Amino acid sequence: MQLRSMSARNYRSLRSIRMDLADVNLFIGENGVGKSNLYRSLQLVQAAVRGRLAYEISSEGGMFSAMWSGKRRSHEPARIRFDVELLDMERAATFRYSIEAGIRPPTAAGFSLEPEIKTEELTFEAGRRPVTMMKRDGPGIAVRGENGRMEAYREPALPSETAIALLGDAGHYPEIGTFRRAVDAWRFFHGFRTDRGSPLRAPCLAITSPMLDEDGVNIAATFATLKHIRGDTVELDRVIAVALGGARLVVPVPEETADFGLMLPEFPNRVFQPRELSDGQIRFLGLAAALMSYRLPPLIALNEPEASLHPDMLVPLADMIAEAAKTSQIWIVTHSERLADAVQERCGAKPRRVIREDGSTWIDGMRLTGVIDGDDE
Repeated sequence: MQLRSMSARNYRSLRSIRMDLADVNLFIGENGVGKSNLYRSLQLVQAAVRGRLAYEISSEGGMFSAMWSGKRRSHEPARIRFDVELLDMERAATFRYSIEAGIRPPTAAGFSLEPEIKTEELTFEAGRRPVTMMKRDGPGIAVRGENGRMEAYREPALPSETAIALLGDAGHYPEIGTFRRAVDAWRFFHGFRTDRGSPLRAPCLAITSPMLDEDGVNIAATFATLKHIRGDTVELDRVIAVALGGARLVVPVPEETADFGLMLPEFPNRVFQPRELSDGQIRFLGLAAALMSYRLPPLIALNEPEASLHPDMLVPLADMIAEAAKTSQIWIVTHSERLADAVQERCGAKPRRVIREDGSTWIDGMRLTGVIDGDDE
């Protein structure tokens, strides 16, 4: 399933924004304009389907920190809202999900700064009109049962509990489960640690890893899966050689743990271990594992992937993005004009320039409908 549109309202610098999305979505802008808030909105939708929305917002400082701090209309409730639309291409069907969270009333159960879920709704459209599969208003949840009728769910939701996670775990609602699994499969890579204690620099358990974890902890197993199970690292080897001055990735056959190293052309008789590599080298290898793993997620989101990379690594990075875009939807937030140009050249994706307009985050040239001028050219 592919993400076709998203909207966010009253979240940090996102006063009210909606946009249609493409196969490759490339966002570029200056510091402080709110690029990362767009990226974070998708993460919070995923957190909702995983039942972790309250945790994620609380980790940002709570609702008062996460909410739009500018002026609101006097009658407008203080709520954050996210909406996404996913297209199931196999069934020509559309899923639409929305969630609103607000501040806990003083007399309600729960903790003062955690979000209270106010409303949720999931609709499914495969015919003439959308069908509501789940609707939540406060603690009460209505769900479409096997008989096709909306019925009250057997127990109310806790104030900070999401209905989509509660019902997705129940196992009785296939459409809800399908949507939840699709969003849960998204992967967000917003910067790998490169310090001495970084998971990228350590061996990992030798377990078949078709996909890189978001923190990169299984990078060695991901490379080993490519090398020794798929048996095809031709493109990976080419990109690493171009980006890292002719270096060659060395991946031993795993035993109890998996490991890897780099062989550099100026030292042909020695394999450099991950702990010896520069920040840029280890970060590029992390991106390579994320973008060229055995099995790619339906959506890959990269937040400022150019950080710590030498400029010569940006074109090979764009090559990997273009290769991943053949099977995955891509979302990129970047400061780098050079990376944006390289991605546009390879993928045909026009950069969307993120700006501040009247204090809120906006996309230059975007209409209120979410269509961006020139996207249909």
